[in-house]
Amino acid sequence: MKNIEIRKVETNKALRQFVQFYYDLYRDCPYAVPFLYSDELSTLRSDQNPAFDHCEAEYFLAVRDGKIVGRVAAIINYTANKRWNRQQVRFGWFDFIDDLEVSSALLQTVEKWGTERGMTEICGPLGFTDMDREGMLVEGFDRLSTMYINYNYPYYPAHLEKLGGFHKDNDYMEYRVNLSASLPVKYQHIAEIAQKRYNLKIHKFSRDELLRQGKGHELFEILNQTYDGLYGFSRLDERQVDKLVEDYIQKADLKLVTAILDGNDNDRMIGFGISFPSFSKALRKTRDGRLLPFGWWHLIKTLKFHKTDTVDLLLIGVLPQYRTKGATAMIFTDLMGVFKEYGFKWAEAMPQMEDNTAVRAQWHYLDSEQHRRHRCFCKQL
Repeated sequence: MKNIEIRKVETNKALRQFVQFYYDLYRDCPYAVPFLYSDELSTLRSDQNPAFDHCEAEYFLAVRDGKIVGRVAAIINYTANKRWNRQQVRFGWFDFIDDLEVSSALLQTVEKWGTERGMTEICGPLGFTDMDREGMLVEGFDRLSTMYINYNYPYYPAHLEKLGGFHKDNDYMEYRVNLSASLPVKYQHIAEIAQKRYNLKIHKFSRDELLRQGKGHELFEILNQTYDGLYGFSRLDERQVDKLVEDYIQKADLKLVTAILDGNDNDRMIGFGISFPSFSKALRKTRDGRLLPFGWWHLIKTLKFHKTDTVDLLLIGVLPQYRTKGATAMIFTDLMGVFKEYGFKWAEAMPQMEDNTAVRAQWHYLDSEQHRRHRCFCKQL
């Protein structure tokens, strides 16, 4: 590996190069979607990402003959490690040319960085929290990606197999739903029973409720309870929730947000669904995920005028005690009506864990296809 130089990112210029590498590597790939450049920078900056309250991270570039040929982030989430009793260093933002020396040098750098801090295993691709992109694409390389998931070339998992020591730790499944098909009668029936038998109610928020009356924070507290116990999850704290409300709720079309209330418990919120028009095609029209000079217009057309045939089912959360009472069916029944109104033809369901069979079973009621799979790999140090 004498031809590979590993450089730690220590300046703003180097951080911009770190972010830029992805766009350069995937510019000619018809399936990759550019991430918003400003969001990438914000996530990686310790002065802007509240996850750094309980995370430590360093970023590294692989350079050969003066040219950047790979990148990786080394991350320790101390809250997650304590929650799961693991001494884990995460690798994320892991991208590289098809050269085993490059991928090996990057991962060895993360391993060394982790062991110096007492870590005993390396896992990834993972971000700072579950709100970041997770997993390496291992199926579905010929499907257009989304801004919420990793896309990578097929040679990525092949490199991990060749390097040895890495094993599958968790898989995420993604589904594509045909919205032109009618909602099954059985599904509608489950939703009707939930309303009548358990006095559950569909609620559409106002912006004031979410931003000033605290419902946005309540929504993400449900997310904390919904995801608690899932692979690698660490609870979102107050500062992280503040940022999520700003990032998602401020921009959301509230017709695409549905809440479920329990009429027997003072209309307490017990579940929700947040969806966004797909920005995949709009982002591909931007210059490397930048909003200027004209990238903003493509995104506005998608958000305000629904100039896309696909909607992303971004976040769904239902309190555990209500999952068998039809609350999820109520969320989808309501959202499906809005999807039809807006003319969406397809829905992209965000990643769900392979062993979360209860959640994955809901897609069997619909005209759906499991069309992508992401994988997290682990190795003992």
